[in-house]
Amino acid sequence: MITIKSPREIEKMAESGAVLAGVHKALRKIIKPGLDTWDIEMFARKFIKDHDAYPSEMGFDGYKFATCISINDEVAHGIPRKGLALQNGDVLKVDMCVNKDGFESDSCWTYAVGEVKPEIKKLMDVTRKGLYLGIDQAVIGNRLGDIGAAIQTYVEDENHMGDVRELIGHGIQPSIHEEPNVPAYGVPGHGLRLKEGMTITIEPMVNTGTWEIKDRYDKADDWTYYVSADGTPSAQYEHTLAITKDGPKILTSQDPDIDKKYLL
Repeated sequence: MITIKSPREIEKMAESGAVLAGVHKALRKIIKPGLDTWDIEMFARKFIKDHDAYPSEMGFDGYKFATCISINDEVAHGIPRKGLALQNGDVLKVDMCVNKDGFESDSCWTYAVGEVKPEIKKLMDVTRKGLYLGIDQAVIGNRLGDIGAAIQTYVEDENHMGDVRELIGHGIQPSIHEEPNVPAYGVPGHGLRLKEGMTITIEPMVNTGTWEIKDRYDKADDWTYYVSADGTPSAQYEHTLAITKDGPKILTSQDPDIDKKYLL
């Protein structure tokens, strides 16, 4: 079932999103070569708690952590690992969810660790722009396929990178995963029609090579996550947003200047 949110509910989700965005902004200052991924997990937990909120991935479907941390060819659902230090040139994805006063937000961001190769900078730029092209299509009356098509055309047709199919965005609130599914690929004019008050995430995952992914099992942690099928680097950007009569409104914005037209 897809729930329609009131303006008050959307404002409360934005308060949750502000906490989550605050974690990402703070991480920019500490991410560097040598930092242990477990330190990122501990930092996020403390930041969220200090802002009277809760990391809602913890306990969701048995997940134990506040963050998902994926590096280089790891596409998504990597876990924070004690003793795994970031290396110069890594491409790092940090994904997390926050619950504040019963209202959810979800956002992933990609970070360059130290000095990265030009292909990584391009990967990050293409993925981030793809996200915003998708957001621009999230208007009343459009369909989910319009969002996905805008991303897929830019990523694959214009930049010849792999637009991941198997992992997708979703509705959000009252839980972190709600209907509808929101793919980052699609056909214009197809799919569910967007209505005022819907709240969704858009989260393109892009590989420099193939769009295909595969499982990787970590025996030490007894955990399975996803990597690019050809071992090429991957990036992901994700925002939570609301469909409103004034256009799409980003609820996890990190930059009021860049996102000015998307703010409540």
